[in-house]
Amino acid sequence: MAGVEGRKERWLVLAAWPYVHGVPHLGNLIGSILSADVAARYLRMKGAEVVFVSGSDMHGTPIEVEALKLGVKPEELAERNHERIKKLFERWNISFDNYSKTESETHKRFVREFYEKVYKNGYVFEDVVQLYYCPKDQLFLPDRFVTGTCPYCGYEKAYGDQCENCGRLLEPTLLLNPRCSICGSKPVLKTTKHWFFDLPKLQRALEEYISGNEHLPPNARNMSLQILKEGLKPRALTRDNRWGIPAPFPGAEGKTIYVWMEAVLGYISATIEYFEARGEPERWKEFWLDPSTKSVYFIGKDNIPFHTLILPALLIASGEGYVLPWTVASTEYLLFRGLKFSKSKRVGVWIDEALEVFPVDYWRFALIALRPELRDTNFTWEEFQRVVNNDLIDNIGNFVHRVLVLVQRKFEGRAPEPKGEEGRPLLKELERRFAEISSSMDAFRFKEALSRIVALSSSGNAFLNETKPWELERDRAAGVVHAALHLVKALAIMLYPIIPSSAQRIWELLGYVDSISDHSWSEALEPVPPGQRLPEPKPLFTKISDEDIQAAISKIESLRAGS
Repeated sequence: MAGVEGRKERWLVLAAWPYVHGVPHLGNLIGSILSADVAARYLRMKGAEVVFVSGSDMHGTPIEVEALKLGVKPEELAERNHERIKKLFERWNISFDNYSKTESETHKRFVREFYEKVYKNGYVFEDVVQLYYCPKDQLFLPDRFVTGTCPYCGYEKAYGDQCENCGRLLEPTLLLNPRCSICGSKPVLKTTKHWFFDLPKLQRALEEYISGNEHLPPNARNMSLQILKEGLKPRALTRDNRWGIPAPFPGAEGKTIYVWMEAVLGYISATIEYFEARGEPERWKEFWLDPSTKSVYFIGKDNIPFHTLILPALLIASGEGYVLPWTVASTEYLLFRGLKFSKSKRVGVWIDEALEVFPVDYWRFALIALRPELRDTNFTWEEFQRVVNNDLIDNIGNFVHRVLVLVQRKFEGRAPEPKGEEGRPLLKELERRFAEISSSMDAFRFKEALSRIVALSSSGNAFLNETKPWELERDRAAGVVHAALHLVKALAIMLYPIIPSSAQRIWELLGYVDSISDHSWSEALEPVPPGQRLPEPKPLFTKISDEDIQAAISKIESLRAGS
């Protein structure tokens, strides 16, 4: 993956920042963090220079309200939740270069300096506005704490900043039948002064950016163009809540930056923080100020406008020349038996619960196999069991074990040297499918890539069934097993971004003693060296029984009852 004049390509792999009000669920994970991890691992194997960052979104009213209920300080609750989520991502084998937080000193300093520039450049104005205030809770309600009926599509549970059903950006005062999402009572309008981002000033620049960016997926492009067609409106930059970054604008004492408008800047501050920790405080500019850098944002579809319109507008308004999003890899929703995830309603599985019942690579494999790339997708326990048992174990695991056992029994545990062309059909199939899989990975279509990997493994099983190398004399069997062993190596490399721990185990069963992550993607087309000693094969996986599924469901229910 060479860039200009042989220079490595530079990639920013950026995952939407989880809000620390609660532990992420499986839908949150596949929509951002896990998908971004697969991309980062793949791009590194392709030889690109990658910076993969995300972090905890810690500010705002939800944490403030929850801390009040618990009788603790907001910063104490946010930090505790941040550490818990960070440790969970480590258990999920997420290969962050930096997992930061919006309470970091680097982030707070960067946000204030950034908005000082935006203000100086004439994109911030102040206005006296009427905002919803809850007399019962005695606080101004941020957008997300006002719910009501969307004026565009009639969805009855729209938030004050955006409708999750139709994706339209909203203002709380546009909602029909508004109510306080804390206590459910009807809020009243009160006058207060706030500072606004003059988004309409950037309408033309954003139209040019969206229409000229051929890398945006259809759902992101179409949603953005529709919003632009309706005309952009100013976006509030400040809030009256105390838990946040103080606004740097003249006269804005006591105001904080709206959490959504500061968290999106975390992609830059986390990169700065990463290079500061490495002792290279200026090197972040090579990524964020070099137009040859490619940036990919992994988000759910409800986050599209913030990443295709608001973030680019802010970057342009700063006047610093930041690279705009090269693409957004936005997913549709992962549902649980047709319903949206809801902990209060006991609908879905959360990432801490998942790791208590099955190995992490089972989850990573299944979630990529079910990734909602083109449409909303249902997660069910039956589908999880089917994907793991049929695709990962009966197909891939079975093929790998069959080949390794053949090497032990037919060739005394050493990779055979081919004497003829018996393995050529399988190697041609590998070359063809490798190109297709690489194309899917390049387009960040990981579900499609994995289905092609599974199909390639199926071809390997079929090839063994047709050639029956266990019945062939040694020289003819050598060609078949050499090709099959080559395919095992290719599968390990291609599966590494998805199931890294299992791919490493396959790598070691092939007789390698180093880390598979140190090898390139293109090595999938290089065979295992003839004569290489392989250790005694061991089964990679254990099938999931119906009883295992029932035990998992019961354990999760037990965990929830005890929490």
